[in-house]
Amino acid sequence: MKMKRSMKWLGLILAVALVVTGCSNGGGKNDAGSNAGENDGDAGSSGKAVTLDTYISVSPRIEDINTNDVTKAVESKLNIKFKFDATPSANAADKKKLIMASGDYPSVFLSGDFTQAEQISYGKQGILQPLNDLIDKYGNEIKRAFAEDKDLQAAITAPDGNIYALPHINDCFHCWYSQKLWIDKTWLDKLDLKMPTTTDEYYEVLKAFKTKDPNGNGKADEIPLSGAFNTWHGIPSDFLMNSFIYDNNEDFFFMKDGKVQLAANQPEWRDGLTYINKLFGEGLIDKEAFTQNNDQMAQVGNREGDNVSGSVTAGHIGMYFSLAEGQNRHKEYVTVAPLTGPGGVAYAGYYKAYGNGQFAITNKATEEQAIAAIKMADYMYSEEFAIMNEYGLEGKYWTKAQPGEKDVHGNQSKYTLKPEYWNLSTTFNDNWDQMGITRRTRAIRESWTAPADMFSQQGYEFRLFTETAKNYENKQPEETFPLTIFMDESEANEAIMLRTQINEYVRSNMAQFVTGSKKLTDSEWDSYVKGFDGLNLNKYLEIYQKAYDKQKAKA
Repeated sequence: MKMKRSMKWLGLILAVALVVTGCSNGGGKNDAGSNAGENDGDAGSSGKAVTLDTYISVSPRIEDINTNDVTKAVESKLNIKFKFDATPSANAADKKKLIMASGDYPSVFLSGDFTQAEQISYGKQGILQPLNDLIDKYGNEIKRAFAEDKDLQAAITAPDGNIYALPHINDCFHCWYSQKLWIDKTWLDKLDLKMPTTTDEYYEVLKAFKTKDPNGNGKADEIPLSGAFNTWHGIPSDFLMNSFIYDNNEDFFFMKDGKVQLAANQPEWRDGLTYINKLFGEGLIDKEAFTQNNDQMAQVGNREGDNVSGSVTAGHIGMYFSLAEGQNRHKEYVTVAPLTGPGGVAYAGYYKAYGNGQFAITNKATEEQAIAAIKMADYMYSEEFAIMNEYGLEGKYWTKAQPGEKDVHGNQSKYTLKPEYWNLSTTFNDNWDQMGITRRTRAIRESWTAPADMFSQQGYEFRLFTETAKNYENKQPEETFPLTIFMDESEANEAIMLRTQINEYVRSNMAQFVTGSKKLTDSEWDSYVKGFDGLNLNKYLEIYQKAYDKQKAKA
């Protein structure tokens, strides 16, 4: 997950949601164009506009945030006036650190990106105001979000009971299940092979890809399985490990009877390494998969001549193959469901998370500004703003759906993108390009008219939805550890340090065991497991168990 834009621009103009999006229940006042966000005492009801000095991270595609159509619409609706501290997104993290350290921060953050540890620290210092009372009094849409998403309120509430920041909510369904394996269906058909469902069947498919010349060029140039290191779920070992024990490549935690445990020192992890090492040793996994980056991987996928790639691990197939019009190689690929291992395990990696806090009110805000700011945030959690933020005002790029137009579920859709949307310029000034906060739920994302051709650029989001629903939805373990969680400030700092060391140890050893530079003998394995003692694993798990128990108690 972490990804701000929903992948709308793959290649030239591709609109796809990668990172993380949301909506409402789709009724009444939540329709775009309605009066969502208005309530008694609304900031826009009367009187002089309230000026909000506001920090925001600006997409490089926005021409001028001050004159942007969405900026003007929000100012008019809520009777506020933005005074932006607008920072290019590439420099936003450094700029935030600088202004927080200097004390020269604004009254309001719309792109604060405050970690859980920062929220606790700045909250204790009185720099970030608690939002609880403001939400209780003015947060109609925020309270709706709490009611509709049972995990949200607990997830954003600090240990002291205060809410110091609101996240950008992007319920990106395919991002929740972004650990995907894609396979060339034309190769399966040519070799008269069935879609593999188990690790043994997949092994046989990979052997056939390697030895039976599925691309038909008479050369042994096929790469049965490839991927890339340090990219969006591109490394093959993580997908394959989920046939033995849960592996999300984030914290390597798995839950057992409510207890936080590390997957990477379990016997099942060793079994997974043995299987993956077997594939690598027989040349069935690309030897570059553990060292190449995404660009290098894509160069192989898009090279001229015969296709050599049998299957690839990637969050979306556009990471490997060009999706530009006329580039059709990607159309040969479909996803493979989690493979069942010898112990009956077949998990999908699960990445739903709320992320860091983006909206916050500081101690520099007056009471009037704080009220105006929370009303603004509340409006930004409405369906009306979710649509406007991403697609602009009604009429130019989108309209209400016509009777008979169907969404991804085959139901009457609510909204339809116009052809003009697919011809957006490199820069524009008629939407916010997902800056700031929105609440784009699955209901919103899945209420648009589904394109007729899911293999077109316009249909790519529909294709990802379809593949995810077919092969990955609800295949995660029944209980998973939350990807973001609050803990006491001192313990958070210790946990961050320990996590860095432990994760590096796990990943480094995984690569060594897979490639064979370390052998999976009893002595080598025992030495590896013993190494966690020196990394203070027990203390690490204790810290996260305590945080987990506290969050469960709040929920």
